[in-house]
Amino acid sequence: MIIPYIMVHRHDSQNSIKTSVEVAGAENLVRRLRAEGYDSIGILHVIIAAYIRAISQRPGVNRFIRGQKIWARNGIVVNLVAKTKMKLDADDTTLKMRFSPSDTILDVYEKFSEAYARVSEGGEGKGDKAARIICYIPGIFKKLAIGVLRGLDYFGLMPHAIVEASPFHGSLFITNMASLNIPPIVHHLYNFGNVPVFIAFGAKRYEIVLDDEGNASKKRVIDFVANLDERICDGYYYASAMKLFLKYFKEPEELINPPETVVEDIP
Repeated sequence: MIIPYIMVHRHDSQNSIKTSVEVAGAENLVRRLRAEGYDSIGILHVIIAAYIRAISQRPGVNRFIRGQKIWARNGIVVNLVAKTKMKLDADDTTLKMRFSPSDTILDVYEKFSEAYARVSEGGEGKGDKAARIICYIPGIFKKLAIGVLRGLDYFGLMPHAIVEASPFHGSLFITNMASLNIPPIVHHLYNFGNVPVFIAFGAKRYEIVLDDEGNASKKRVIDFVANLDERICDGYYYASAMKLFLKYFKEPEELINPPETVVEDIP
């Protein structure tokens, strides 16, 4: 495929999409699961579970570029930055969580809770460990070290331990602007690593919408902004995957059970 050779970097091959989705279905599921004992489950878990389910049916959005070639990814890796405490002076940490295409929202809840518990109790996220290691390198050699890592990554020779720790490698990077009570930002993709999709979502808000008969009503919605690496699949495929993601978020009941089928990817 010639496109990765023409658009070599991720920053010049990214497309952006903005949309709003009604949140009532997600809120209803969150209330129900909290009543069943999943005390800290929230909208973020629904979003992650909906994206995982979309990948299970449209695995092409889980591909990545390495060495100007398109590769299928094993598993689903979600990265996000979280504060260890909701205070201005609290440290940021990166959570990196590995999922299976067959995971349910309950699996997402358990894996997310385990990852967050480690960092909130004073542990380190995987990305923090990688950053700490690089910080030990003298300043004059840091650029050289990053250049070496880029070269290793290009040829698929990056040590597994570094890839597992790196927040720049994964299926999705997601940022929760709702926790700051602000709209979502349009976030760039990173040239380093291989994350092909960056999703930001904002605070809930009300919007006046019209039904098919022209009747107006007020709905609670969430705004999403997604930046996508257009080299891994075509626009039609991306559109289909994003529609599925938004459908699963809007109607999330089926996320409680595993998908009936999981589609395998052959890029």
